[in-house]
Amino acid sequence: MPLFAATVFLSAFLLFQIQPIVAKMILPWFGGSSSVWTLCMVFFQVELLVGYAYVHLVHEKLSPRRQPWVHGALLLVSLATLPVVADPAWKLDAQAHPTWSVLGVLATTVGVPYLLLSTTGPLMQAWYARSFVAQGVQPYRLYALSNLASMLALLSYPVLVEPRLAVTPQAWVWSAGYALFVLACVATAGYTLRRQGVASAGTHATPVDDAPHPGWRECLMWVGLAATASMLLLAITRHLTQDVAPVPFLWVLPLALYLLSFILCFDAPRYYVRPLFLGALPLAFVALDFAMNEGLSAPVLVGLLSAAVFIFCMVCHGELVRRRPPVRHLTLFYLMLSVGGALGGLFVGLVAPVAFNAYFELPLGLFLCALLTVLVLWPECRGRQHGRWLRAALLVGLVAYGARLSSISLDYVQGYTEVVRNFYSQTRIEDSVDPDGLGPVRSMVHGSITHGEQYLDHPRRATAYYCERTGIGRALQSLPTDRPRRIGVVGLGAGTLAVYGRAGDEMRMYEINDQVLDLARRHFSYLADSAATIVPVLGDGRLMLEREPPQAFDLLAMDAFSGDSIPTHLLTLEAFEAYQRHMKPDGLLAVHITNTYLDLRPVMASAAQRLGKVALLLELAPGHGDPFCRRSSWVVFVNPAQATALPAALQGARVLEPTPAFRPWTDTFSNLFDILI
Repeated sequence: MPLFAATVFLSAFLLFQIQPIVAKMILPWFGGSSSVWTLCMVFFQVELLVGYAYVHLVHEKLSPRRQPWVHGALLLVSLATLPVVADPAWKLDAQAHPTWSVLGVLATTVGVPYLLLSTTGPLMQAWYARSFVAQGVQPYRLYALSNLASMLALLSYPVLVEPRLAVTPQAWVWSAGYALFVLACVATAGYTLRRQGVASAGTHATPVDDAPHPGWRECLMWVGLAATASMLLLAITRHLTQDVAPVPFLWVLPLALYLLSFILCFDAPRYYVRPLFLGALPLAFVALDFAMNEGLSAPVLVGLLSAAVFIFCMVCHGELVRRRPPVRHLTLFYLMLSVGGALGGLFVGLVAPVAFNAYFELPLGLFLCALLTVLVLWPECRGRQHGRWLRAALLVGLVAYGARLSSISLDYVQGYTEVVRNFYSQTRIEDSVDPDGLGPVRSMVHGSITHGEQYLDHPRRATAYYCERTGIGRALQSLPTDRPRRIGVVGLGAGTLAVYGRAGDEMRMYEINDQVLDLARRHFSYLADSAATIVPVLGDGRLMLEREPPQAFDLLAMDAFSGDSIPTHLLTLEAFEAYQRHMKPDGLLAVHITNTYLDLRPVMASAAQRLGKVALLLELAPGHGDPFCRRSSWVVFVNPAQATALPAALQGARVLEPTPAFRPWTDTFSNLFDILI
């Protein structure tokens, strides 16, 4: 037992430790989009499916004595694919085909080791059951152990691994751990061969071989419950990483809770207190509805969504455990679980962005969860007192909740002039009437955040976070007026900053999302009306700037948001060094840090200190009295000499002092805990 347990534990730990490592490794190549993590999850779920299918095939088609030889040989061959370090050449196609590029880099970097790791759990359980068949062992406990190791791997990454090691050393350490796993697994295979020889000498038939084969309806229920948990995990994680920040902690937390539900349900089914969790399910539906429609602080939002994920997964996985088959059909059971997980992931990660123009996968996942709960409880109402009334109540509740989800789904698209979606985001154009009497206003909305607006009766007026009184407005007004200026903008939005362009100026607008550029041209007049020469550059702002020759900007504005979060790869020391290469000696770097959940001032102050700059905070507080403006916070980087003689437009700015012991963000380190509001 200890050898099997050690092999399963190590394989599961490595299986889930590599997920945040490789995701963080490639995140900057794809614009820091939350979709990167979703696609990583899809890839890993499909790999699990292929691995479980391999185990089922080996278990059914190969003799027990041939299985260890075949699997051991594949493990030894897989060592040739180490180390698991992504090839930077994939960055070249990242913008043209982001979805397939993410899947391609994952396949070439970790495809083979991950596939073989994914086979270990069910294969070790099958071997363990055969090796100790006479003792009547319960191999499902090894599955709970594997989920415990998986959760420890995920939780240890943001706390222990990420703060201490750069990404490339992380990959090398992981590769060494994989080599150790191969040795352990080969040793287990040898032990299995010896034990099976002993077992076969005294046993002619195993009682588990006579277990009836599960019917197709039961297999469909296994698939449906697994798919539902997978869909809700990915859809809620997408919401967290889009509107808070695409950082490892917010990838890890929901997935850790997902795994915790597996541990509790499979290790000891008594932890699935059925009346408690089924009773909590409607509360989770209501809590999620509230969290999606109310402006909440980051800790409250993360807490509510995480609690909802845990309840959904406990119900789905608890019901799965209640329906698990005898050991004879163990590999089929795990294969159906992996089919469900892969189908849920494929639907959220690949189908939904193409088929839907809004995030309909979350309401669909919630309804599927409610529907499956009704299907599970329906037969149990037969023969019970008031069974008909219970069934009627279930139907009424399901229909009512379906109606509520339909209403939520319609709210995603109704009342908008246009709604589009792709790999990077969902973007909506909304027409409304200003309550202060300024006439019709057109807005570009991403998630719940406005990314630009234009008053149609005042089309040349700078608005929102970019009006004359905001930090960027003041910075632009401080620029020289006796010569043409070169201005860079990372993050186009509606194109509002183009109103500051004068004849002779050149404004380079970097935008990763081609749909945003198309919407800005068709629905807003900022770009067309600007007196400056507008040069759109399609692609991730940082990657484009790294490839371009020095631009000698008088001002470079960083305004790239994903929902309410700034992609972290745009705020690292390496990123700021890349920006400085494009600045004139006295050029200004302006960074938009307005955020509902994160206080980015310490990040700015530490970066400025490392660069030898002074960070000036320019805030426009609520109650400013200008109907064209919104509350905003901008940080402007200036030279120390400039800070002693600021132009009139920048007077009154507050100098940001570095926070003691705050560690600057780099491409290999960022800590969300330190900046939560």
